[in-house]
Amino acid sequence: MFEVYITKAAKYLPNEAVSNDEMEAYLGLINDTASKARRIILRNNKITSRYYAVDKEGKSTHSNAELTRNAILPLFDENFTPQDVEVLSCGTSTPDIFLPSHAAMVHGLLKNKSVELNSSTGVCCAGMNSLKFGFLSIRSGNSKNAICTGSEKVSTWLNAQKYNHEADNLKSLEEQPIIAFKKDFLRWMLSDGAGAFLLENKPRGPISLKIEWMEAFSYAYELETCMYAGGDKLENGEIKGWSDYSPEQWLNESVFSIKQDVKLLDEFILSKGAESMKDAMDKNNIKSEDINYFIPHVSSNFFVEGLKKGLTEKGIGMSDDKWFMNLSRVGNVGSASIYLALEELLNSGNLKKGDKILLSVPESGRFSFAYAYLTVC
Repeated sequence: MFEVYITKAAKYLPNEAVSNDEMEAYLGLINDTASKARRIILRNNKITSRYYAVDKEGKSTHSNAELTRNAILPLFDENFTPQDVEVLSCGTSTPDIFLPSHAAMVHGLLKNKSVELNSSTGVCCAGMNSLKFGFLSIRSGNSKNAICTGSEKVSTWLNAQKYNHEADNLKSLEEQPIIAFKKDFLRWMLSDGAGAFLLENKPRGPISLKIEWMEAFSYAYELETCMYAGGDKLENGEIKGWSDYSPEQWLNESVFSIKQDVKLLDEFILSKGAESMKDAMDKNNIKSEDINYFIPHVSSNFFVEGLKKGLTEKGIGMSDDKWFMNLSRVGNVGSASIYLALEELLNSGNLKKGDKILLSVPESGRFSFAYAYLTVC
């Protein structure tokens, strides 16, 4: 088995930071009416700025593939060029198209040479899954390096135009043209951006991060779907996919919108998160005191105190000085969030040789959790 190191990290956040008061200027008003939920959601998630790959007319300035390519480019220099890449592993929740794969579209923009591709889909864990593919490729000797990414282009999915037809349909049925909270909720939570890591089998430069281990857990065998797109949830908890709806229903019911069952989220995201993290740490004989920096991806600051309590109850609580988060500044960028946070810490100048970092990523899709343990070297 070969050792694996993150030798470089980079990011790309499109355009200028968007403040809370500017959000509806970019995403638009559903039914020409300001959202009643927006201020409440923003007060709870405590995000104060984020980035969108659209302008104020709602027109795209970048595709997801372009965001990802732009995050990758800073990884290259005279010592590691595009011609040196062996594996390209890309994770996202919001690909530009169903087919070809997201990684293939990114590779098409890089225009370097033939490489091995991997595309990881899902929700927030998609970025960690893409990282694990690169990790295992190098660990096994399949490759000497890999570029791994997490990215999201969700702003166009959240544009008011995507919901206006449903609002109009509700009016025609003489109902209140108010979009369900499970859809409106996420419009004020999610944003765009991309992060990229260069993985190699040897450390490089003044500082590298050795990946000691990665673990992942799924609870789909016992829990129903919580966050989803391209379908709708039936009363029995099952998901009916978009291809079983008529084209008219796609518009009338906003079938392709991103939705979240908030009750399920509140019930399980923290308890299963604490449970899986305890299992990961026990399996690898790691205790809280072994960790210098804890980087959790949390979708909202609303969950932070609950997560702290849950970890403490499991005997793996972390003191506040170990937590590292940038949610308030860059927003919730789904599968890219863990890349953006680690990139910021890695390039902060604060890391010391021997420091240990634990990455924690939950996914509410059907409740999956991923972890990585790193050593600064």
